[in-house]
Formats: sequence, structure tokens, C-alpha cells
Amino acid sequence: MAEGQEGTGPLPPARPLDSIDQDILRMLQADGRASIRSVAERVHVSRANAYARINRLVEDGVIRGFGARVDHERAGHGTSAYITLKIVQNTWRTVREQLRQLPGASHIALVGGDFDVLLLVHTPDNRTLRELVLTRLQAIPEVLSTRTLLVFEEEDLEPQW
Repeated sequence: MAEGQEGTGPLPPARPLDSIDQDILRMLQADGRASIRSVAERVHVSRANAYARINRLVEDGVIRGFGARVDHERAGHGTSAYITLKIVQNTWRTVREQLRQLPGASHIALVGGDFDVLLLVHTPDNRTLRELVLTRLQAIPEVLSTRTLLVFEEEDLEPQW
């Protein structure tokens, strides 16, 4: 069973999402600041129903949080890179905890294939990226090798359910 947010314990079993839940998710992904009233109106349910559905989606762990979509370049982090890592077998949890602490880390995934971990980072410049890779990442004992893929241009996609 999956663990919940920090300190909340195990999540309940996943429940199927109906079309209204999916519409609510699409709306909140596009605009996390949408009011309960506007959500209710757009999915054609009462405000109480919309409120209860959103709370259930949060409690079930479907919605993990609300946040802003950031233009990293305009926010002073104009260098982005995907970094692939090969790690010592069975050290994923240890490595993941160390990667979470890296400045600029925005996505971490355990993957199958030619490498073990895919890490997305945003840094102010190439020198900071170089320091992150050569000083921080390669100093992690469980990291066997890295490969850095510099991002020339990126775009966040709108949710497609």
C-alpha cells in the first residue's frame, strides 16, 4: 500500500474516478486557484458536492497539492537539464532522499532501461549545473555514473485526460 503525505500514514485504496472527478481534475490542473463555486458551475454539481469531491480527491491522494506553474527562465533558473543516473542496486530510497535535497531538483523518477534514475533540474546557469553534477551528484556514494542532457527549450503541456 502507498504511503500518504509526510506523517499521514497509508492512503486508502484507489477508487475509480467518474467523469465529474476527471473534469474537476482537468479544471484544477489548468487553474489551481479556481473557486469551489466556479468548479461546481462548470461540472454542473452543487457547491457542496464539488467541495466533497475535491476533499475526497485530496484525502485519497489523487490530488497531492496545489501549486503554480513556473516559467523557470523568467524566475532566474534559465538552465534546465535531465540527468540520468546509474545507481547501486537496491539503493533507490537512499538515493531518492539525497536527490530531494538538491537545489533546483524538480522531478525524480525510478525508471527501467539503460539507466536507473531520471532527474530534472533547473539552475541559474551552466556553471551552477556543472557544480551540481560534478560536486553534489557524483559525491553520492551510490551513484555509479551520470549523463547530463541539456534542455534547449521546454513547455509544460496542458492536462489531457
